[in-house]
Amino acid sequence: MRPSLPGWKRVRRGLAGTAVAAVAMAALSASQAPGLLRAVSPHRDAPEAGPLAAVRDEPPADGSYHTELPPLVSPAPPNAPPVVGAIDPVWTQEGIPATVLAAYQRAEAKLRLTRPRCHLPWQLLAALGKVESGHAGGGRVDRHGTTLTPILGPVLNGAGYAAIADTDHGTLDGDTRYDRAVGPLQFIPSTWVTWAQDGNGDGVKDPDNVFDAALAAGMYLCADYRDLAVPADLDRAVLSYNHSADYLRTVLSWLEFYRRGTHAVPDGKGVLPTTPGAGSAQQIDADQGRKRGGGIVIGPQPGTRPSASVPGLPGDSPSAPPPGSSPSPSSSGGPGPSPSPSGSASPGPSPSGSPGVPGCPTGSPSAPATPAPTGTPPAPGCPSPSPSATS
Repeated sequence: MRPSLPGWKRVRRGLAGTAVAAVAMAALSASQAPGLLRAVSPHRDAPEAGPLAAVRDEPPADGSYHTELPPLVSPAPPNAPPVVGAIDPVWTQEGIPATVLAAYQRAEAKLRLTRPRCHLPWQLLAALGKVESGHAGGGRVDRHGTTLTPILGPVLNGAGYAAIADTDHGTLDGDTRYDRAVGPLQFIPSTWVTWAQDGNGDGVKDPDNVFDAALAAGMYLCADYRDLAVPADLDRAVLSYNHSADYLRTVLSWLEFYRRGTHAVPDGKGVLPTTPGAGSAQQIDADQGRKRGGGIVIGPQPGTRPSASVPGLPGDSPSAPPPGSSPSPSSSGGPGPSPSPSGSASPGPSPSGSPGVPGCPTGSPSAPATPAPTGTPPAPGCPSPSPSATS
């Protein structure tokens, strides 16, 4: 029996589609069925390519991601007495840091307006954020959504991971020899330059800012005419992040888990990943790429361009720098100020309002006037995260 805590409410969501639900239930026990992967048919609008049903189960040694699966939801035995003081692992894992949760929901709301045919659920961004960085290391972000310290993937020097030479002169990842994935959604610098977004309206496109990274990840997932309400397109979107069957199963497991219910917890109080990787307390390079993973290299390899987006929709086109410019997360897409990899708060108007509970966001970062989804109550004492419109 889940504890009933005053002021804490759970958001119940129905299962979205029998096919997705069936796969997610199987994915929850993926360790017992390592070969399971639903067949994927060719996309109706995509160019001809090899079938995705042949996705490898052995992940490539090109990075890392957190492999923990969500806890199974089991009914309590009949007439079982409640255990006083027991910690419910399901309730614990359902908690998402308040500012990070607001970023996922805001990205969904914006894409609902700019990419209505994509049907991106914010729970998919939450699932990716969970496996890529443990929701920014348990929500270690400031009130603007910028990580308190840089979240970096392993050095991609070919020693157990992919070899990707430096593409940003160390601007984003602090490494002038090789690239490293950066931020809560783990973007390779060259990929970030293509898909960078300003999700909190502060004029800066920063991969270390969860609002910016969540919106960029949403744009990336919605590329190639995808409708994420279609199971095959959902598979393709996740596999575009990491072409691994294990990764797909893990993300779909968390997606379905979050669809069942979530609640907000104070920033910095989220559950930390237990496996090494970005956002974890464990050194990411300590395992030298031997753990099962592969979620660092996302998006196109350096030097390639992503497929064109749906024409005629505002905000469809990924950002790209002008010829000859160096990668920069500036709001114009061309040369401009770069976010500091130190993780300091990005410039922008400070939220107004009375001080809130320590560890909870005291206000909402300024952002375009986009209605945020409703239905996810805040944590105890945490104000509901909602964007404030700008003129």
